[in-house]
Amino acid sequence: MKYSDKNKPLVCMMTQSTCYKQTRKMEIKGVLWHSTGANNPMLKRYVQPDDNASNKDALIKLLGKNSYGNDWNHTSVEAGLNCWIGKLNDGTVTTVQTMPWDFRPWGCGSGSKGSCNTGWIQFEICEDGLNDKDYFDKVYKEACEITAYLCKTYGINPKGNVNVNGVTVPTILCHADSAKLGLGSNHGDVLHWFPKFGKNMDTVRNDVAALLGESSDTPSKPTEKATLYRVRKTWADSKTQKGAFKVLANAKACADKNAGYFVFDEKGAVVYPTKAEDTKKESFLFRVSISDLNIRRGPGTDYLATGRFTGKGTFTIVEVQEGKGSTKGWGRLKSGAGWISLDHGEVV
Repeated sequence: MKYSDKNKPLVCMMTQSTCYKQTRKMEIKGVLWHSTGANNPMLKRYVQPDDNASNKDALIKLLGKNSYGNDWNHTSVEAGLNCWIGKLNDGTVTTVQTMPWDFRPWGCGSGSKGSCNTGWIQFEICEDGLNDKDYFDKVYKEACEITAYLCKTYGINPKGNVNVNGVTVPTILCHADSAKLGLGSNHGDVLHWFPKFGKNMDTVRNDVAALLGESSDTPSKPTEKATLYRVRKTWADSKTQKGAFKVLANAKACADKNAGYFVFDEKGAVVYPTKAEDTKKESFLFRVSISDLNIRRGPGTDYLATGRFTGKGTFTIVEVQEGKGSTKGWGRLKSGAGWISLDHGEVV
């Protein structure tokens, strides 16, 4: 596999877009493929860094500059995807992540039965003239690679199914599939392109499974039979349950947001927080040493800033987690205002 925890895709978070600003988090169920429907394989057409991004110049050098200002990192665009696949400025085909994976995309629209926007990580493949086999082979392989990475990260069975509003939905599908199921708007991508080169969504599922080390002829196993992790105050108190999650990471995130809650497996055993993890939740005083320390909505620079700063002073931290952009971890403020980096101060 190309991607792993140690080799993640290029990141260019488009936080100026309407989708990024207004969407919400979701429980991840699968991956949904799109293609752009326009003859332009360059990522710069759609993906550009924020105006104030600290690495803006480096990203522009990689992506190229969109001189027309018609990229998707604007409030005028009422759509948003988790990542894009296409050519960098030097012609290299790659993936660029543009929203956190658990941010609900505005990609496939809605149908009579609902929408795959809730639960499916979505990406666009930049189309060319649909007649270049070399380009197709490269973007197809890249799309399989990022899908395999996401399946491994979130415990998705690439040949599985989930139930949505009474509809059986493949964990991996395309926009055209979602429309046929009544869970997306009427679009034909990617099936107007892939058959030209002998590919379809069945070959996608087989190829992703092969990247994960599974046999391509392994029968599909419905993911709804996987272990469910329940978030409750106690195992016996089922009325306090906040949800039942197929992905442990999603269950942990739910427990973290609700003080006094734990994650239980199907036998009622506590799987999170463990004693070691629970020690990180003891409160302590932390003295902030800078006046403009950002407060963020979650533990990491990949979470949006709230627009507020702590100022210098002493604050009570009630939880610590590791996260992007901090070597000492992130602390959750007792006030509920959000999270701060513990790189900028000291424990009192």
